[in-house]
Amino acid sequence: MLGIVPAAGRGSRIQPLGFSKELLPVGSRVEGLAERPCAVSEYLVQRMIEGGADKICFVIGPGKSDILEYYAGGYGESSAVFVVQPTPAGLCDAIFRAASLVRDDEPVLIGLPDTVWYPENGFCALPDDRLAFLLFPVDQPELFDAVVVDGHDLVREIQVKQQNAASNWVWGAFKMPGRMLHELRSLWRARNECDEYIGTLVNAWLAQGGEAVGVKAGTAYVDVGTFNGYREAITLLSRKDEGSAAGPLGRGNGHDKSRASAASAMKV
Repeated sequence: MLGIVPAAGRGSRIQPLGFSKELLPVGSRVEGLAERPCAVSEYLVQRMIEGGADKICFVIGPGKSDILEYYAGGYGESSAVFVVQPTPAGLCDAIFRAASLVRDDEPVLIGLPDTVWYPENGFCALPDDRLAFLLFPVDQPELFDAVVVDGHDLVREIQVKQQNAASNWVWGAFKMPGRMLHELRSLWRARNECDEYIGTLVNAWLAQGGEAVGVKAGTAYVDVGTFNGYREAITLLSRKDEGSAAGPLGRGNGHDKSRASAASAMKV
């Protein structure tokens, strides 16, 4: 199973940084008896491994060699591969850069490396045989991609950063079989590669008879790409470390090994 991590963006919302935004320390993690800072992208990688990924593909830009250096040795039991997106051309372009690495019968996990979400095993709630979005409840869906589903959890529309969104459930990650990734790439190319966002491409996919499901298994979701999101992530991790059930954008349960203590030492 392959996890695709699109990490070629400039991170303009949280600049200036002296490194790629995906390596921004957010909280910490314990290895043996030692505690060390945890890069924000590690939360996604950990969740992909929890979901069954044995290979992680990082899609990076030409100036992001620090991500390659950070993950070159793999992560846990998963190996790492790297694909270059020459210029930041949107999420669809980034994802499909990795399509040649994917077999038709291989499940693919996709998420955003500047987010922190719960539950950690969220990918496990998604089926292997169809396009499935992991959905999270948020207070301001207009800042995200809101997903409208019917009574059977079939996706009817994805509203990309739309005011007065018809749903407060947004996608935070998704999964599909490799053959479907290839079909979506073919549709994207047939549309002259005009789709920057996955939501508009999926809407076109649905319009021509495609099917996707939305799984409302997410409990808390934070976009760490802004300073406000960075603070929210620290709060979320602190509550998780204390065993609290409350999250800033949703509600969850459980205790995580990641901690917020080390992040206070990071100057941003």
